[in-house]
Amino acid sequence: MDSKKLALLCRELADNKKAEDIVVLDVRKLSSVTDYFLIASGTSSPHLRAIVNEITDKLRSDEEIRPRAMDGNLNGDWVVLDYFDVIIHVMRTEARTRYDLEGLWGDAPQLKTKSPAPVKVAKKTAKRTTGR
Repeated sequence: MDSKKLALLCRELADNKKAEDIVVLDVRKLSSVTDYFLIASGTSSPHLRAIVNEITDKLRSDEEIRPRAMDGNLNGDWVVLDYFDVIIHVMRTEARTRYDLEGLWGDAPQLKTKSPAPVKVAKKTAKRTTGR
């Protein structure tokens, strides 16, 4: 799987567990270490754990991909998953604000995802009935 597809899949998996403020940064032109950073926030330690487990479990079972390394504490404020071409940062909101990775990597463009096509709803014409 190429790095962009992996980054987008990880974004989807984080979203499955209601991660907040998910951002994918394209750092290919800025870093020789990785291609993409995914940064997502969780509201509590159990929420971080759910997000991290969703990503690692689904990538392992569906794609046979395992992280090269994992750092941080699932009961802490920040977990990093290193998938070589994609590095995932799952952080509590306070830690994310404090370390400001988006500011640090501010020159990196954000990877946009395609929005689902808007659902077209057929307009119903109201029938008037008279009480005659």
